Amino acid sequence: MSWQSYVDEHLLCEVASGARLSAAGIFGHGGDTWAVSESFPKIKPEEFTAIISDFDAPGSLATNGLYLGGTKFMVIQGEPGAVIRGKKGSSGVTIKKTNMALIFGIYDESMTGGECNMVVERLGDYLCDQGF
Repeated sequence: MSWQSYVDEHLLCEVASGARLSAAGIFGHGGDTWAVSESFPKIKPEEFTAIISDFDAPGSLATNGLYLGGTKFMVIQGEPGAVIRGKKGSSGVTIKKTNMALIFGIYDESMTGGECNMVVERLGDYLCDQGF
């Protein structure tokens, strides 16, 4: 299975409520793009570095904000070293760190944060179990 099919079939899937993520992506820890949806924002290198740094030393994004393609999200409850969650109005983002990758899910008002967390973290847990 290609990385793009993980994005298309597992991250952009429809959940029970009929909602789906508005954008999704999978990146290596070094910032290399493995696969993204068409609508995924262009992440700046300094934004990616800040995200990776927060996984290593949680808390920096809570102070400065989480930026994706220039859009600022307020960091909300996550799991230090494993999951970062951000919110901006009725939209948000969940980022799950696996052994080799970061899984991004962005949602809008049609989806809840909990639904986004479920989709992103389920794939992340699966990839961790597979050694990725």
